[in-house]
Parts: sequence; structure tokens; C-alpha cells
Amino acid sequence: MILVAAITSPLVAQPPDLDLTQVVTGLTRPLALRHAGDGSGRLFIVEQPGRILVWDGASAPTVFLDINTLVDDAGNEQGLLGLAFHPDYVSNGFFYVNYTRDPGPGLDRTVIERYSVSAGDPNVADSGSGTTLLEIEQDFSNHNGGNILFGPDGFLYIGMGDGGSGGDPNNRAQTVGNLLGKMLRIDVDNTLPPEVGGEVCGLNANYRIPAGNAFPGADDGCDEIWAVGVRNPWRFSFDRLNGDLFIGDVGQNAMEEISYQAAGTASGVNFGWSCMEGTLTQNFNDCLAGPLTAPIVAYLQNDGGTFNGCSVTGGYIYRGSIIGDGFFGTYIYGDNCSGNMWFATRDASNNWTSTLWRDTNFSISAYGEDEDGELYLVNLNGSIYLLNSPSSVFSDGFESGDTAVWSSATR
Repeated sequence: MILVAAITSPLVAQPPDLDLTQVVTGLTRPLALRHAGDGSGRLFIVEQPGRILVWDGASAPTVFLDINTLVDDAGNEQGLLGLAFHPDYVSNGFFYVNYTRDPGPGLDRTVIERYSVSAGDPNVADSGSGTTLLEIEQDFSNHNGGNILFGPDGFLYIGMGDGGSGGDPNNRAQTVGNLLGKMLRIDVDNTLPPEVGGEVCGLNANYRIPAGNAFPGADDGCDEIWAVGVRNPWRFSFDRLNGDLFIGDVGQNAMEEISYQAAGTASGVNFGWSCMEGTLTQNFNDCLAGPLTAPIVAYLQNDGGTFNGCSVTGGYIYRGSIIGDGFFGTYIYGDNCSGNMWFATRDASNNWTSTLWRDTNFSISAYGEDEDGELYLVNLNGSIYLLNSPSSVFSDGFESGDTAVWSSATR
């Protein structure tokens, strides 16, 4: 069952003081928030022009890594777009970034690069440790995707947009011989050249292909592909409890969608773009043979004069505690254009229903999850907010109007 997310009746037990509490301000176009999984409780904030800040919750954020000179952020959807910490970060100190660079006039590339934390200070990265693992040519400046995350299988997942423009003019998302319009999966623990015998499509290919990808060893598809048929998977996440994959895929002129892949599902899923936009059939391009996977939730950009948004921002399944047990297992997501924020729940038959919580009046660029599973909203206009319920017995103590709001301007 696919529902337009314009329902206003409450579907989850909601504490009366559920709120978004500002915890950091003074940022420059923040796009992502991550934790390192090292038990430190620190959060890492990605700024689009090319910096990563580290925040310990007790003082102002400081600069962890600055690669501004490498990053091309001339386009609205370009820049430093993603960050992922290696599952064994505690022992190897590796983390990975996704950014766009300009290799020459009229050219753009997505870059996946590995860095290391410095030997002497856990709050400072070694800026000279960069190793390029993968580069991908872009057709246009928009639809770069940008999110990267390690899955529960230990492999790095990369969300790639369809290359840009409108209507996927080069039919990238439904063509298996390129990496655009896809969800990719690579093994970063071996930086030897990929095995001979298949079709590895990435430039500077310093990685291996995991067993189980959609086209390993085949001559008609790129071995890096995990799933096809996405337009611009701006933000995706894995449920920390069971490994399910949720993808916020930005629509074109009519509909935004949340796509879903249950943990354990085989690779090769086709999410339908560009012959489908959300649940709507389109005529931009023909689809590959085989079944299409419809989104679990989709919403019209304009629904009878109501502006629901124009750019979905995928979120997370809530697995924390400070906003109450009633939200456990709820998918929380939003829209960058309208500032709307929704809660989606599923019933025993795996049908999803979405509830509009509020118009936040923010430009929601991302959601972030800390080590305890608590959720944060990232406002592109320069601030971070904790989803909080001060009355909850589990609350961390932040309250609306709290003075413990740290500004990066003081770093």
C-alpha cells in the first residue's frame, strides 16, 4: 500500500513536548552528521564547502578535516557530500568521504577517498593521508547523490544520482553499463585492483567487488552495482536493529519517494526511475526487463494546492529512547524545500502509513544518528537540532531554549 504523506492524524504515541532542540549553530551549509562508533560520543558534521567538524557535546565544534582546496562546490548539489567511518575505525582509524571535483573545463567527477585520523590527536585527521578509491564521471552538475555508509555486511554503499539534467536524458538509471542512477557496493578492505573477468566501471578502481553484487563476472553490467533505478538518492540509511535499507530518492516534477530493501534481499533490485517517478508511470525512458520495486511511501509535491515539498531527505528508523518507547521502529524523514517532517510506521502486513508531524521551517539537508540511536536534524542554513522530549525519563537534559547551544563561529 502506497500512501501520499499528507495524513495529519497521529499514528504514533507522541509525548506532548516532543520538540527539536537546537544544539549547534554557526555552521556553513551542513549536509551530514555521523558518529565514529568508537564509544566517544562525538559527532562529526560535514560542511558542503569541504570541511568536517568534530563536536563532543560539551564545547564548540572544531575542525577535524579541511579539504576545501580539493572540493568543487560551484553547483548547488556539488561539494563535500558524504562521510562514513570504517566499522573497525577504533583499530584502523580509517574514514571515507564523497565529494565532487573539477578535473578540467566542462568536467565533473564524484570522488570516494579514504583518510586516516592523525596519530597524535583523535580530534584531528591526517589531511595528507588521502587515498582515492573510486572516481565516477558526471554528466551534469546536479544529481550527484553523495551519501556513503557501511552496511551491516561491512561493505561500503554509495548512492549515485542519474547524472543530472531532467528526465535522465542519457538513460543512466536503466543502463547497467554505467554507475550513475545506482546504489553501489564495494569492498574497501582490499585496495588492490579488482579481479579480472568482469566489468569494473569506476575510475581509479582501488577496491574489490563483493560476492553477491548484481553483475559480478558478467560482461553486460558494472560489477559495482547493487541496485538500479534511482534518480538522486540524496540520503539513505540502514536500520541499526535489522539492517533494512531505506532510501530517500528525490523526484522530478510530481512525486518524492522513500524506497526500501529488506535486509537479506538479493542485489539487482530495480527502483524504477526513470520510467517511474514514485508511484507514477512516466515516459522518460524504457525500463530494464524484470519487476520494479515500488516505494513504501511517496508524497505528491503539490497535493490539491498544498505544497508538500520538492526534495525528499531520507532519514532513519528511530532506535533510541529519549523521545519515548512509542517511537521505537518509526521511520523519520523530511523535505528540504518545504521543511515538512513526517513519521512513517508499518503494520503487521508491512503496509506503511505516513504522518505529517510539522512544518519545521528548516531547509532539511539530512538527519543524523548518534551512537545511542538518537536522531538529529541537519538544517542547511547552519544548525543542528536534537529530536528531544524533555519530560521523558530518558531525556539527555536538553530543553527548548537551553543555553548549551554551541556555535562553530567560536572554534
